[in-house]
Formats: sequence, C-alpha cells, structure tokens
Amino acid sequence: MTELAKPLSGQTALVTGASRGIGAATAKALAAAGAHVILVARKVKALEAVEDEIHAAGGTSTIAPVDLTEPDAVSRLASAIAGRWPTIDIMVLAAGYLPELTPASQMEPKQFNQALLINFVANQALIAGFDPLLRRAAAGRIIGLTSSVAATPRPYWGAYSSTKAAFENLLETYAAEVERLSPLRVAIVDPGATRTEMRARAYPGEDPQTVKAPEVVADRLVALLVEGFTALHRERID
Repeated sequence: MTELAKPLSGQTALVTGASRGIGAATAKALAAAGAHVILVARKVKALEAVEDEIHAAGGTSTIAPVDLTEPDAVSRLASAIAGRWPTIDIMVLAAGYLPELTPASQMEPKQFNQALLINFVANQALIAGFDPLLRRAAAGRIIGLTSSVAATPRPYWGAYSSTKAAFENLLETYAAEVERLSPLRVAIVDPGATRTEMRARAYPGEDPQTVKAPEVVADRLVALLVEGFTALHRERID
C-alpha cells in the first residue's frame, strides 16, 4: 500500500481484544491503512504474533499486555499511553467474553461477573480513561462491537446479552454527551456472524466456512473510519 493509499497515516489507534479474532484482524487492517496501533489484550505471545505480522507488512504497532478486569488496570494503561502519545484518534472496543449459555435462573455467578467486567465495566473504564486523549484528537472516534442479542434477547443468552445491552446504553449516553462539545463521535457496530473462537463456542456444530472471516469485519471498520460518521452511528455487517 502506497503512502497515498494509507488514509489513516499519522493517527494512533487503540484496539482491545487485539490478540485474536476481530480485534486482531482490525488491528492489522488499521496498521495497513497507516495508523500506529496499540494492541491491548492479556496474552503477551498472542499480541507479539499480531505485532510481528503488522511489522512484516510494513506497519507499526505497540503491544500493551493488560488484564482489563484487574483493579486500576485501565487507569494505569491510560496514564502510560498519555505519557507517550498526545492523542488517541481511534479506539476500537473489541474485547468480549461469552459465558456459558444457560437459563437466566441458572447463570453461573463467576462467569456472569466476568462477563460484566469485560463486556461492560472495563469498557466504561476505557471510555473514562481515554476520554481526554480522544477529545484532544482532531476527530476522535470510538467503535464499540456489539451483538444482535443486545437488542433482541434470545433464550439462554441472558448473561451475555444483558452485558452487551448495558454496553450499548453506555455508548449511546456517551455519544449524546459529547456530540455538541467535541468532534468525538461514536459508532456501535454489530459484526454479524463471524468466524471467531467465540462463535465456535456458541455454535459448535456450525461449519465455520459458512460465515465470514474476521478480515471482512476489519475492512468494513477501517472503511467506516475513513468515510467518517456523525453523532451516533449504528450498523450491522452482513
């Protein structure tokens, strides 16, 4: 890709869940479009593998191994990043956790708490921690990945869908709060059926080749960032 074909050159992007699936594919696509990408996830070796691919393709990135569920982890991350970069132009909230699919009356407390922490609490902390850096950008952008079950509840999915619904509500609230105060804009994107480990766990009998690859979602997210969007944007990638 030539410099003229790198529309995100000079921008800094942070991607959570960047060690695999849609997060990893999005990180690589953002780097290919010219952004410097901060890769956030728990597993160091997996992050290093993604970074190696980015660098081999001529992109740039920095790994930030963090367990987002640890107390003060996000505030420490935000402080460290603020010490190195003056702004964050793009933040893609792709990290997610799928607990076991069970009736609402039989949710396993530990798994439900983990889903709350990763799908909702950590994302609120990320928005709070990076709000100053996003507002300093010329046109900061947040993309939060959701699921169709957030708006359309499905039997046995309550532990996951309720945390995603809370996440959507948070993003909608934040988008309304910043709309008239900052160029910062928010998008809520449902990737639709995608070939990921999470999908395989939810649908173990499904042929993975019948659903789209994470790279399809990643390419659309980059295109959305390049095209631009106003206020609160919503879309599903089919």
